[in-house]
Formats: sequence, C-alpha cells, structure tokens
Amino acid sequence: MAMQKTEFIWFNGQLVEWEKATVHVLSHALHYGSSFFEGIRCYATPRGPAAFRLTPHMRRLFDSAKIYRTEIPYTLTQLVSAVKETVRANQLKSAYVRPVVFRGFGSLGVDPMPCPVEVAIAAIEWGKYLGDEGLEQGVDVCVSSWNRFAPNTLPALSKAGGNYLNSQLVKMEALRDGYSEGIVLDAQNQVSEGSGENIFVVRDGVVMTPPAGSSILWGITRDTVITLLHELGIEVRQQVIPREMLYLADEIFFTGTAAEITPVRSVDGIAVGTGQRGTLTAEVQSAFFGIVQGERADTYNWLEYVDEA
Repeated sequence: MAMQKTEFIWFNGQLVEWEKATVHVLSHALHYGSSFFEGIRCYATPRGPAAFRLTPHMRRLFDSAKIYRTEIPYTLTQLVSAVKETVRANQLKSAYVRPVVFRGFGSLGVDPMPCPVEVAIAAIEWGKYLGDEGLEQGVDVCVSSWNRFAPNTLPALSKAGGNYLNSQLVKMEALRDGYSEGIVLDAQNQVSEGSGENIFVVRDGVVMTPPAGSSILWGITRDTVITLLHELGIEVRQQVIPREMLYLADEIFFTGTAAEITPVRSVDGIAVGTGQRGTLTAEVQSAFFGIVQGERADTYNWLEYVDEA
C-alpha cells in the first residue's frame, strides 16, 4: 500500500511538480477536517486509460462540498478535464485518482467561510486496497465496536475528510485484532458499511444492501453493482440489515473504488457460506471487470477515456 509519487499534481488550476504541491500548516482543513474528496480508478483498456464513472464521481465531490456551503471555484467540466490532464501528464496507463477540495489558510476560527477554497488532483499507481488475493479468496472482517455517526450529527452523504476520523478508528481496531477490515453498525445498531466500503449481503439468492438512511456513503460502485445485479436478473433490496444477518449470509461482499468488489469469507470468526468466494459474487466481479478492463461492451457509458478520440 506504499504510495509511489508521480511527477505532477494539478493544484489550483495548473500542473505543478509533486514536491511543490504544498499547503500552509494553518490551513483550516488540517485543524478542522474541512475537506472533501473522491477516489476514482482509471483502468488500462485496449483504447487506452479510462476513468470509471468520472463525471458522477466529480458530481459527488460538488455535492459533498455543497452540504458544507463550500463553493468550488471551478466547474464540473473543468475538473473532469483536469483529472484527464493529470493522468496524461504523468503518463499513467492505469491510476488511482484523488481529487480533494479543502479550506486553506485564512482563519483559525471554527467558521470556515473566511478561508479560501483550494483544489488539488493527484494520480498515482495503487494496487488492490484489500490485497490481490482478497478479490478471489475473500477477507476476514469483524464487526467494529465503533458505530457510524447518528443522523443529524455528521452528514454521511458528504464524502468529507472529517468523517473519516470515524473510519480510522474502525480500521485501526480491525487491523489490531488481526482482521482485514471492520463492519460498522449505525446509530440504531443495524449494519451500515465498512470503514471505506459499502456492503452487500446475499441470502437465498436475494441481495440486500443498507439504505441511505443507515448512515452510508452513497457509493458509485454500489450503484454500479445494483445495476449489474438487475442485469443478471437478481433481486436487490435496499433495506435495514440486522447484525446477525452477517452470520447467516450465504455470501457477503464489499464494494468501493479502492476495494472494487471484494468478497468477505468470515465475520467475527464465523465463516460466510462455505468460507470461499460465492458464485454470485464471482458473477458480479466478472461483469464489473469485463466492463472496466474493456473486455465487454460498455453499454452504460461508464468509461470516460483519458485520450479522447
């Protein structure tokens, strides 16, 4: 998971050298978490590098900022183009792209409004978030002792930097106890999501995933998987899921830009199904990777090519 630096970062409207993409130590975001970000994968395809659902990701970036009354000083079109420019400038065939909007230096008060809004976009090479073997063999996870924040405390639909303090606690606890990831319950002690992934639970051929009201991030890969499941003729229910369903599931898998589609083989030491990747999970993986790697027709126009013909 070590980060390999690239040559350029897009920073406030222009490409700058990696080492020069710096911020002031009194930036508001550093002290109060007033930042908003996205994670976007750019895949190598026969037509060249293609960003997966780039425009919806960037739209969510604007939505996240809007909730916190933060006006981004660029248009959606400009930032979509900037992502492509950054990947091209670094000559990457595949990449993990990290756009971030943050409040810079202007005031040390809690009120963010006096602070300027800055924007940066980095593109790096980054492998599988939960390991290459995890995609096939699955990962061992636990139910975290930490809960997701309650409604009307922090807005879960905003991908804000401050929200991920909660995720850090979940992740550190899971790793400390020998697991790859933690599953978080919401304020009502129903299943919410992973520290950085949405979750799907399969029982008797029906797929369940927590609704927006369970303090989840409205995941773009989650939406993609729901679409692919419908294409496969599989019933999907967005419903409240009790914790014990995790122990009775036939299959469980995580979704997210970093995790892509990763099966869960055990929860709290209890095997999920046969303790191996399930057939439905494998089907969804095949459909997903077939599209993003350019091996099957992209009928949904999910791929946005960096080098436009």
